[in-house]
Amino acid sequence: MSPAVPSTVVLPAPPAATARGTLAVTIHEIEPATWERCALLREWLADHGVARATLLVVPAPDLHPFDRRCPDLQAWLEERIADGDEVAQHGLLHRRTRPGHARRHGAGRTLRDAAEFVGLDPAETARALDAGRKILADAGIVAHGFVAPGFAYTPALHEALRSRYSWWATAEGLHRTSAPRPVRSHAIGRGATDPMRRAASPFLVRTASRIAGGGPVRLELRPGDVDHPRSIAAAQAVLRRHAHRRAVTCGQLAAV
Repeated sequence: MSPAVPSTVVLPAPPAATARGTLAVTIHEIEPATWERCALLREWLADHGVARATLLVVPAPDLHPFDRRCPDLQAWLEERIADGDEVAQHGLLHRRTRPGHARRHGAGRTLRDAAEFVGLDPAETARALDAGRKILADAGIVAHGFVAPGFAYTPALHEALRSRYSWWATAEGLHRTSAPRPVRSHAIGRGATDPMRRAASPFLVRTASRIAGGGPVRLELRPGDVDHPRSIAAAQAVLRRHAHRRAVTCGQLAAV
């Protein structure tokens, strides 16, 4: 029997919604072990005028529901939702559990360990999604959106998402169940953990920001960024460059 969680719901667009001139900031990998750093990132974003953000929550990073491990995290998420942020589901465990070739499915070399849906068959994929949705729902959070760990998608995952979520984000755009075409928006700041890619990442973030044009800008942040001043400086440069844009959640961007 499938979990008793709400079916796909399309979020209403904000007034006079348009994808142009928008900024969608996303914080990845929110779980009990990282949430305090994520909270620092969210405060930093607020200091830079970002009124809305999308928070990607890992439902069961250690095989236990996040809210039971850390009630403070649940309370913080409730506060953020009340202030206009959106919570989206970020896999189930945020770690790879099956062998497979993650490169084929969009995961960069340093993110392949997080590519948990690579190697799962359709039934396993659906069970993982539904288990995560139920954990979030039991914590009082209905997630309308989804982002795969490591941006690693498979055909089975794409298919399962269509009947469960209003939107899901890839590295190249935002897919909607309400529209045949995605909102084209490249993810800026996909993350890097090895020294060489970490050193190059700030330059790539600034470059991608400059060529965004008038289309939507998606800035991706991770808790590890707190420990890397150059990454924070690069993100700050993006925020300053696009300070004139309207901050939206991914759900609002998907509704345009």
